[in-house]
Formats: sequence, C-alpha cells, structure tokens
Amino acid sequence: MRCPYCGEIESKVIDSRPADDGERIRRRRECLSCSKRFTTYEIVETVPLMVIKKDKSREAFNRQKLLNGLMRACEKRPVTYKMLETAVDNIEQELLNSYDREVTSIHIGELAMQELKRIDEVAYVRFASVYRQFSDINTFMDELKDLLNKRSQK
Repeated sequence: MRCPYCGEIESKVIDSRPADDGERIRRRRECLSCSKRFTTYEIVETVPLMVIKKDKSREAFNRQKLLNGLMRACEKRPVTYKMLETAVDNIEQELLNSYDREVTSIHIGELAMQELKRIDEVAYVRFASVYRQFSDINTFMDELKDLLNKRSQK
C-alpha cells in the first residue's frame, strides 16, 4: 500500500478491525520510510454474475427478475413468498458456487424448474409451458406424463 505522505510502497499493519458496516476491514498502517500513520479499507471484490441470453446478449444476473418469474408461475397457488425467496436463494447459491461468471439463461431456467417441481407441480407445469415454449398440446401432455411417471416412482 502506497504511503499518502511520501509515496513509499512498504508499510506495516498496526491494527486491523471490521469497519462499521461489517463489509469492510479497517487497517491502520505505518509507513516504513517516514513513520507516518494512515488508514486503509479492504473490501471483498465481487465479480458480477453475467447471464447469456438465448439471443447471445449478456446482462447482469437479476435476482428480482427470477423471483418475479417464479411468482407469476405460482399465482393463486398455496406457495408462500418465503418459499419462493428460498428457491431463488438456492438457485443463486448454486450459480455462485459453480465459479462460472457467465451462465446461460437456459441453465437458470432448468434450475428454476427443479425448484418449482419440488415446491408445487402446477406452478412447475406453468413455468415449463412458458419456458419450454410448448408448441402444441402433445408436447404439454408429454411433460405431464413425465411428471406423473416420476411421481409414481417415488
């Protein structure tokens, strides 16, 4: 860390403690050249999660956008807001744990469908019908048959 008084690069840390918000660390330093003291703050560098959309454009991951999509699928269903927030938390955590800073919207949609299948099957079918863009009733019926088969295997 460069000394603000003499420009020397070498300094030593005298004291280190969390800053007021708990998101930063406050460090008191002493320059090894001029012996003057100064304060620095250290924060965690976050790299935004980017979503690659179907048209190959990119945008920052928007947690609220995902939550809104899940809420639309769960309208008039016995699904609490807390359940949806937990689902979004699970999806976001899985994305962040993958260490990929770019993820496809298709992958996010698949994760959302997994969460909805666990929460409410009707909401899952609603979401899948929009997400997979069912072209006709047969595709819709195939999805329902798969769901029923998996349910009977449990």
